Amino acid sequence: MPTTPATAATSAPSGAAPSIMLELVDENGTTIGTAEKLSAHQAPGRLHRAFSVFLFDEEGRLLLQRRALGKYHSPGVWSNTCCGHPYPGEAPFTAAARRVSEELGVSPSLMAEAGTVRYNHPDPVSGLVEQEYNHLFVGMVQAPLRPDPEEVGETAFVTAQELAERHASVPFSAWFMTVLDAARPAIKELTGAAGGW
Repeated sequence: MPTTPATAATSAPSGAAPSIMLELVDENGTTIGTAEKLSAHQAPGRLHRAFSVFLFDEEGRLLLQRRALGKYHSPGVWSNTCCGHPYPGEAPFTAAARRVSEELGVSPSLMAEAGTVRYNHPDPVSGLVEQEYNHLFVGMVQAPLRPDPEEVGETAFVTAQELAERHASVPFSAWFMTVLDAARPAIKELTGAAGGW
């Protein structure tokens, strides 16, 4: 059974916050163990499973989110629609759909796998390291957003040109361009050549 905040809480000492565990992987994405979330991100970082989601509206605009200021990692920066980590034993697709719902209050439509990408991105502000084997997903959002303010500070739908302008003028997550570039073939397939992605 996957370790979730609910099951982790049962083993946490009274009054202590439950530990969130991540799945450690080798360079091929094979699970080799688990580690507590913060410790996996402390320098030099431990390679772990993650996911990144890119959702688009009917006009082919990408949904971005600005991470809430209260987040311990990369607070207040813009990033892709949703990203996170599966619980140990949780399928990446299931985790991606779950986090979209938890963070943005919607269920993704037509979400499909878009490959994987492995990267090592230190965050110069926090000193934390994203050492990730990242599963990519693309899809549509077809319902009004209801963002959780503890997770999401702001949202925006942008065209490819608007993204380029925004990326040049405001802070984005260290991993954003890596995951976007890796997902581009699937994004182009979803949005069509006219979308400019």
